[in-house]
Amino acid sequence: MKVLVTGAAGYIGSITTEALLRAGHQVVALDNLDLGHRAAVHESATFVRADLRDRDALLAAFAAHRPDAVLHFAAYALVGESMQRPAAYFANNIAGACNLFDAMLAHDCRRFVFSSSCTVYGQPQQVPVTEDLPRVALNPYGASKIMVEEMAEWHARLSGLRTAILRYFNPAGASARYGEDHAPETHLIPLALAVAEGRLPQLTVFGTDYPTPDGTCIRDYIHVVDLAEAHIRALEALDAHELFAVNLGTGSGTSVLEVIESVRRVAGRALPVEYGPRRPGGADSAITYADPSLANELLHWRASRTLDDMVASAWAWRQRHPRGYDDGAQ
Repeated sequence: MKVLVTGAAGYIGSITTEALLRAGHQVVALDNLDLGHRAAVHESATFVRADLRDRDALLAAFAAHRPDAVLHFAAYALVGESMQRPAAYFANNIAGACNLFDAMLAHDCRRFVFSSSCTVYGQPQQVPVTEDLPRVALNPYGASKIMVEEMAEWHARLSGLRTAILRYFNPAGASARYGEDHAPETHLIPLALAVAEGRLPQLTVFGTDYPTPDGTCIRDYIHVVDLAEAHIRALEALDAHELFAVNLGTGSGTSVLEVIESVRRVAGRALPVEYGPRRPGGADSAITYADPSLANELLHWRASRTLDDMVASAWAWRQRHPRGYDDGAQ
C-alpha cells in the first residue's frame, strides 16, 4: 500500500515511517520541516516538502503520488504554547486538517489514521481511561485534537472515509535509527536524560503531594516502537472496521520518581533533582493511565516493551547523536 505520512520528519512520524517500510509499504513522507528534521526521513521514503496550510501544494502532492492511505501526525503539540498562541494552533492543526481531508477526498484516498492524544479526555474522572469517556478540551491544543477527531468522524459517516483514531498516552524511547529531538523539550524522559548527560543541571519535579504512593504524578508511558506498530495494525484493521477510536497505552502507570530511578539505573549516572510545587492551574491530574483492551481486541496489538526498554533505547540514541539530528548521523 502507498501511505502518505504527514509530519514524517517528526519524532513519531519518522519511526512509524521506518516501521511501514519494514512492513513492505511504500511511503510518501510529507513535512514542512518547521519542527521536523530532514535527517529523520528514511532514505527509502519519497520526501515531499509541503505545508498542510498550503492547499495547492497539498493537492499537487496527492495528484503526483496518489496515496492509498494517510497517517496524519503533523501538528503543533505543546499545551502551554497553545495557550499563548491559540490562533497558530487552530490555523496549523485544524485548517491544515481541513485541507488534508479535501485533498484525500478529491483523489479518492479513503483510509485515514489519526494521531490523537489522551489530552482529549481533559482530566479524566476515572482510571483506567476508557474510550467512552467524554471529550473535554482544557486548552487549544486539546481542542484542536477533538475538532479533528470530530471532522474525521463526520467524513467517515458522510464521505466513506475509513477512519482510525489513535489516542496516545505518553510516548517515549527510540528506534535504533530515529529518536526524540525537540526544541524546546518538555517530555520527562528526555529531560531526565539531559540531566544524566550533564546538559542540564537538575530535573525539577513539580509536586510531591499528590494522592499517589510516592506523592508524584502517575502516567502511562508507551514505547514509541510499540506505538508505530499499532499504526500499522490500525491501517490493516480498516479492512474490517469503518470507524474506531482506541487508546494506545500499556494499561499501567509509572510515577515521576519511578521514571527518575529508571534513568539512574539505565544510564548509571547521578541525576540531581529539585522538588518544587505543583504546576499552576491544576494542569496535572494525579493518576492517568489507559485501558488498552479495545486496541488489544480490534488491532490484535498490545504494548510489549518496558519502561527500562524505553529509557535504554532513548539513552542509546542520544549517545549516538549527542547533538540530535544536527550531527547528521543516521
